[in-house]
Amino acid sequence: MPQSSIVITSIFAPTEAVKKFANLSDYQLVVAGDKKSPTDWSEENVTYLSVADQEAAGFRMSEKLPFNHYGRKMVGYLHAIRGGAEVIVDTDDDNIPYDGWSFPETEGVFTTSPANKGFVNIYKNFTSHHIWPRGYPLDLILNTEHNLKEEDLTQEMAKIGIWQGLADSDPDVDAIYRLVDNTEIFFDKRSPIVLAEGTLCPFNSQNTAVRRELFPLLYLPAYVTFRFTDILRGLVAQPIMWAHGYRLGFTEATVIQVRNPHDYVKDFESEIPCYLHPNRVIAAVSRAISPSNTVSENLRLAYAELAKEDIVSAQEIELLDLWLADIATLTK
Repeated sequence: MPQSSIVITSIFAPTEAVKKFANLSDYQLVVAGDKKSPTDWSEENVTYLSVADQEAAGFRMSEKLPFNHYGRKMVGYLHAIRGGAEVIVDTDDDNIPYDGWSFPETEGVFTTSPANKGFVNIYKNFTSHHIWPRGYPLDLILNTEHNLKEEDLTQEMAKIGIWQGLADSDPDVDAIYRLVDNTEIFFDKRSPIVLAEGTLCPFNSQNTAVRRELFPLLYLPAYVTFRFTDILRGLVAQPIMWAHGYRLGFTEATVIQVRNPHDYVKDFESEIPCYLHPNRVIAAVSRAISPSNTVSENLRLAYAELAKEDIVSAQEIELLDLWLADIATLTK
């Protein structure tokens, strides 16, 4: 199989999830620490990047990347790319992989949605419970027209750029769901679903595999709210993936999330951009990009347009430019 790396950032001592990922012999596990991480962090079969290691790595990002931020993961991505990774798997220290954890192939015939449906609630194809992913537009939560009907799914050839695996027990939902329902969810087992061009769904950074051609899209915006970070990344990625012939796929739950403690009201406050901006983000990115550009060029154009819309700041553009400089150096 292609050389694959798993990347996590953590401020805790090695968790059950970290220990289990470390034991997967087909993957190289990279853990990026932060200023709050234990100074004696150590785990067998793990490349641990301390703050000092990160600053000594020579990446331009270190000039501007904040500390005590989820975006420290990006130093882990760059380390994995420098090491020759062909696939990078994004996950968290509270997502425990099931036995047999893996992702489907990146090319083949898959169960595929209709095209051009806009936002769809993919969770409804994996559970009958009323649940929706973090970042899903609030005005669609009760709109069943934006659920994918099984009879409309077809078998199509596709080139998958990103696979999103679901998470059981405490899946990636927004604070509104957790405040008003919070039922524990175990998703149904079923074949993967691939979204055709023009059909999209928010995806996160918790159980997510990205192929080398799309590594620039791993950029995690560091100057937006914490709960918007990976959702914005996923929204930006989808029109760019379409422009370059790649698709987003969703697979059944292959991890169980034993979630670190959260304050749901604080999560809600951090998620407000997720509620307000999804449609604006997709519109801005779609009008800014072109199939004639590279993935990196399209990412830069997308963020420039988001800055015009005041969805991201000038600081974000400065950090993105450092990321793209690092990516260009590593992928020559």
